[in-house]
Amino acid sequence: MTTTPRSSLTRRSLLGATAAGALLSATGPAAGLTAGRAAAAGRAAPGPPGARPGLDPGRLRAAVADLDHPPATAAQLQVSGSVGRWYGSSGVADLRSGRPVRPDDRVRIGSITKLFVATVLLQLVAEGRVHPGTPVQRCLPGLLPAGFAPITLTQLLNHTSGLPDGRGWPDMSTPERVFEHRFDRWTPEQLVATVTWAPELKFTPGTVQEYRGTNYVLAAMVIERLTGRPYGEEVAARLLRPLGLHGTSVPGDRRHIPGRHVHGYRRMSDGTLRDITVFDPSSSWGEGEMTSTTADLTRFTHALFRGELLPPELLRMMSTLPPGEVRMADGGPARYGAGLQTVEVNGFTFWGKTGEFEGYASFTFATLDLERCMVLSFNPERRDRSQELMSLRVAEAVTAGGPARRAPRAAAVRR
Repeated sequence: MTTTPRSSLTRRSLLGATAAGALLSATGPAAGLTAGRAAAAGRAAPGPPGARPGLDPGRLRAAVADLDHPPATAAQLQVSGSVGRWYGSSGVADLRSGRPVRPDDRVRIGSITKLFVATVLLQLVAEGRVHPGTPVQRCLPGLLPAGFAPITLTQLLNHTSGLPDGRGWPDMSTPERVFEHRFDRWTPEQLVATVTWAPELKFTPGTVQEYRGTNYVLAAMVIERLTGRPYGEEVAARLLRPLGLHGTSVPGDRRHIPGRHVHGYRRMSDGTLRDITVFDPSSSWGEGEMTSTTADLTRFTHALFRGELLPPELLRMMSTLPPGEVRMADGGPARYGAGLQTVEVNGFTFWGKTGEFEGYASFTFATLDLERCMVLSFNPERRDRSQELMSLRVAEAVTAGGPARRAPRAAAVRR
């Protein structure tokens, strides 16, 4: 976890990166954007006979080709599902060598880590080792202040816990500050301590939805308490090895991305571009530290939505929003289930997760029937609202010709 909140999607619209760290935003279609400084290489395959048409390879190619809006060093997109298959990339994996991006190149996936953590915790629920209504205080006694009301595991997963705002983070408000603190080492207990400064919760659990990364730090700690093993080992044993996700890993405090990978860069205050790939991810332990590939994320998303990883009732729980009276802290409608977040674009309802890390931005989203699955990874040079342009442009391209020919509605969201 970096010191700023990470990416998000709203229930009704793809929302873009803000200075506060959201990933996707829009006020309308991404029309009129010109081609950028790199051309996308893409390939498409048709869907099965009778599949609803909708993939436009030219539009998909253009969506990832523009690396000027926002300024980025690379982008890649995998689209799959019954509608067809397509992969395209632009830019380079390494500015020094000029090596092109490949679908098996590893990237930092940020908060998409939460989707893996939620899946493992719900597998433990399926095995009868814990109940989703169990208070986290019972699983992790003495960790949270005595004045905190009971917080269930479900309330952790759907961000209705009421944990206070975080305090005690270093100043990371400038690129220079980010580089100064990128090798800071954090323990899970230190991460939890950033929200335990207050004697009481911010709101009664289950009554408001507010994205809080520490919810998943606690969820990962529960996994470790229940299994007696590091949560990363459980993710590997239950998800990565069975699914053959050889390009995905839980790095812990390892600074380097293993194997072939895409480099991340950050535009400094003086305008120079600096490589920020090497980074201690322990500040994102349990909620944003993983590395993966677009190919692996596609495989994982398909396996999850096909019901290969969870029984039907728990898969439905992941995509079930809180009761209608529960709103986001900003007053908007709830958009997080117990592990998945939802977004509507051009009449399609997607479920999945966004992720952001310094130098990297990603999302994996699919319709529940797997008609369309989209996995995007790109490498923005800045963490600001300009990131919304890539994400919206891709979502528009994937849903072009969909059931409702209208622009997605949007509202800026801070997390």
